[in-house]
Amino acid sequence: MRDLSLHILDLAQNSVRAEAKLVRLSVTVDEKGLLTLRIEDDGCGMDKELLARVTSPFATTRTTRKVGLGIPMMAENCRLTGGDLAIQSEVGKGTVLTATLHTDSIDCLPLGDLAGTVTALVSANPEKPEFLLTCASPKGEMTFDTREVREALQGVPLNEPEIVAWMLESMREEIEPIFGGVLL
Repeated sequence: MRDLSLHILDLAQNSVRAEAKLVRLSVTVDEKGLLTLRIEDDGCGMDKELLARVTSPFATTRTTRKVGLGIPMMAENCRLTGGDLAIQSEVGKGTVLTATLHTDSIDCLPLGDLAGTVTALVSANPEKPEFLLTCASPKGEMTFDTREVREALQGVPLNEPEIVAWMLESMREEIEPIFGGVLL
């Protein structure tokens, strides 16, 4: 994958397939340049057997193909920067994936279009799950919560073209000053 936002898109789709009601996406960069991506859901979770082998490209729950590359590729990209990937999961409670990457590494992928990624996730899944995005760096922080948007729109679908355009522009305006230029 050419950027981290595409990894986030792929990994968040796992949460959607796990029938999560809420998917929390967190992107933070600390003052030393350590980037932490966290994807947390309240979906079906994984049993210990699947969790033990989930970083293998030959472990997948999909029936349409016998390989799953999202998690193994993310793990490798983390390791290339000197970072790591950790996954915690419990059946019936959900999964937490935490990826760390060192942004000063030449092997660190750019963040990419995070606003576009979250907008695509929301518009492709307008009914459920809910998505909560938080971003933070020494330059600032922001939050985007589909529950708040849904409440303000009073029944207007989140995949209406005008709403999609507003979400995209709104998130881009808030994200750019936080990560501006360093990761985008």
